[in-house]
This record gives sequence, C-alpha cells and structure tokens, in this order.
Amino acid sequence: MLSPIRIGISGLGTVGVGVIQILRNYSNSIEVKTGRTIKIVAVSAKSRTKIRDQPIDSYQWESDPVSLALRDDIDIYVELIGGENGVAKESIEAAISKGVHVVTANKALLAMHGNKLAKASEERGVLLKFEAAVAGGIPVIKVLNEALSINKVTRVMGVMNGSCNYILTRMEESELSYASIFKEADDLGFLEADPTLDVGGIDSAHKLALLSSLAFGTTVNFSGVNVQGIEAISIDDIKHASDMGFRIKLLGVCEMTEAGLEQRVKPCLVPAGSPLGLLEGGTNMVVIETEDSGSIILQGPGAGRNPTAHAVVSDIIDIINGSKIKTFGTPYKLLKNALVSNFSVDAPYYIRLLLEDKPGALAKVTTCLGKEGISINRMRQYDHKSSKAPVLIVTHSTSSDSIEKVLKELPKTEVIAQEPVTLRIEELNY
Repeated sequence: MLSPIRIGISGLGTVGVGVIQILRNYSNSIEVKTGRTIKIVAVSAKSRTKIRDQPIDSYQWESDPVSLALRDDIDIYVELIGGENGVAKESIEAAISKGVHVVTANKALLAMHGNKLAKASEERGVLLKFEAAVAGGIPVIKVLNEALSINKVTRVMGVMNGSCNYILTRMEESELSYASIFKEADDLGFLEADPTLDVGGIDSAHKLALLSSLAFGTTVNFSGVNVQGIEAISIDDIKHASDMGFRIKLLGVCEMTEAGLEQRVKPCLVPAGSPLGLLEGGTNMVVIETEDSGSIILQGPGAGRNPTAHAVVSDIIDIINGSKIKTFGTPYKLLKNALVSNFSVDAPYYIRLLLEDKPGALAKVTTCLGKEGISINRMRQYDHKSSKAPVLIVTHSTSSDSIEKVLKELPKTEVIAQEPVTLRIEELNY
C-alpha cells in the first residue's frame, strides 16, 4: 500500500480552514481519484488558540511557516498566508529548496516574484501550482495550461475583481454615489484590508500579469500593466453609458500586438446585452479568444471560502497524479521577455463633456476631433436648465494616442466647463 501524501498548511484564515474541511470531507473521493490518502501533518498560523470551525488539535503546530516548509515529513507545502514578501515568500523559497512541491493562492507574490520562483522550482524538480490565485472558483489556469495548451491565444480579458463589479452594478441599480456603495461594500467585508488593491485595479493587475504569461508564453511583467481603477467613475457616467446601450466594467485585457505585449486594467464600456455586460454582483468572468477554437467564456465566483479552497485542493490532486506542467505552462527557460506596448489597439471611445452653452461650442469640439482624424459614431445632448450643456459622444474606432491629443486640445477651445471623461469601449468578438 502506498504511503499517504503528507501536507503542511500555512495560513488558517477563511481559505486555509476551507482546505482542511475539504480534505476531511472528501478524503474518500480524493483517494479514488489519486490512489493515495492524504494526511495533514502540520499547520501554522498567527494564532494557535483562535476559534475555528475546523479542529486543528490533531495536527502538529509550527509557529514559523518557514520551519513548517522545511520539515522532513512534508510532501506538499500549501501557502495561504498572503502578501508579496515576508514569511509567505520565505516559506515558499524554503519549501522549493527542500524539494517540496508548493501550492499557493498568492497572486501578489507570484506577480512580483513568479519568474524567480518558477525558475527555482524547475531547477529543483518540484511543482509550483496556483489555480486559486486567479479568479477563485474559475479554473482558468487549467483551461490555459491543458485544454488550450496548443491553441494560439489572441486575447484574454475579463472581470477579475468581484468587489469592483459589485460596486459598479450596485451603483447602477441603486443610483447611489461611488462613495456610498464603497462604504457598503467595505461594511459587508467585500474589500481587502487595503481597499485600494481592489478599487485601484491592483488586484486585477496581479491576476492579469499571471494570465498574460500563461496565454503568451512570456515572463511575468507586472510593471508592464497599465492600471486605472474605478475611483473616478460617477453615477452620471453609469447612467449615461446605460442610455447609450453600455455598462461600465473594470476589465483586465492582455493581447500580443505587433508593438509588443499590451496589458491593461481599466474601466471600459461593454455592450449591455453581452455576457460581460450582463455580469452582476461579485461574479468573475474571463474570456479567452483563440485562433482555432473561437472564444471561450468562463464565469463563476472569483473568491470565497469554498471556491478558492476547492481550487487549492485541485492543485494538490494534480501534484499527486503526477502533473508535469510547469509553473507558467511553458518551461521557464523558454519564456520570452516580450516588449511592452503602451499603445492600445484601436477602439471606439465614450466621451462625456460639459460644455458652455454658447453658439459654436459643439463645433469647436468636433473640430478638435476632426483634426485628430476621429469621427463621431453617435452623439447625444441632454436637456439642461443651467448654462452648462451635457454632451455624450461615441467615436468610431481610433487610437488611444489620438484621444490623448484631443484631451490636451479641448481646454484650449474655452468651451469646456469641466474635465472631460473618456472611457474605452471594448470591442467583443463573440
């Protein structure tokens, strides 16, 4: 009879306790699927005495995660501490150096140090798995590494932060301000301890950097992600976008262009009736566009105890079953250092203006657009009682560079009453 697979778990928060529960409740199923039993040998966390809904008394305790990772009786080290540095990083490095396989849900750490850790794990002959780090319960990493492993990916995009999607959809349905819904989301526990990681787009950028590597066979380049959060989105933008048949989503998009790898996380407009437009609440969605198989749409919970814990356990099962898939799909030595492109693929844009209500004001605006070769697809002016006229413009496809030039020229017209708002309209191929 084969000996049990021995597990060490660092981090006994929501997800860590969820992993323990799954390993206990589904032990028979795991044995059927792998031919091996699983034994949790030792655990580590900040507090040993904290009340948890899963007992841990039967496991050996390590106060130091690094010590846990270096134990001789551990086959797989599960890191659920979080944080891009500190003991999370040190313990993973220790496990790899010891020749122990690693499973983590730590997107920030991998976005910052994934290249180094991938290289080290491959040199040591161990696996580094992170299905739970991206989009929680959506198996997007497995899809890219396995189902689409020889399919040429052209673009990956999606809603990768459920908290932001919750805020934007709640603003629309309640007609309340960003500040009001932000507080609501925070009170409900939907936001990180540092909320800027969510609303500032950083969380999505971490995930996008990892997906880019998997999709295009490149080294992870978090610094190459162009990031903009949702803090400046107003209820007016949401209402006006809806009037024009769109919804605002914080989208992460990566694609390989002739100029290089483009990675962007920005609020964008998508058609209201599209799958992305219909996405509500805290749900995530990832769209993978390929040359041979068209568009694959994956939707599900982006976070939460059970979905994330199941993703962790799925990695454990893959390791037991002898997976040979490298950290980022492609062997590290074959990963490319792609050029970073700061020039977005052409797209239509939404422009919201508040103009001085005087003769020739709109003509000056259209002249600015025309000078940069930007043509207008649709335009709408709202009734107003004040001396300021709200105007919405949807352009035909144009470059981000042309839009930036227009934004610099518009104040010179002396008809702009407030700073214009521009949002990219992401064109969908499904």
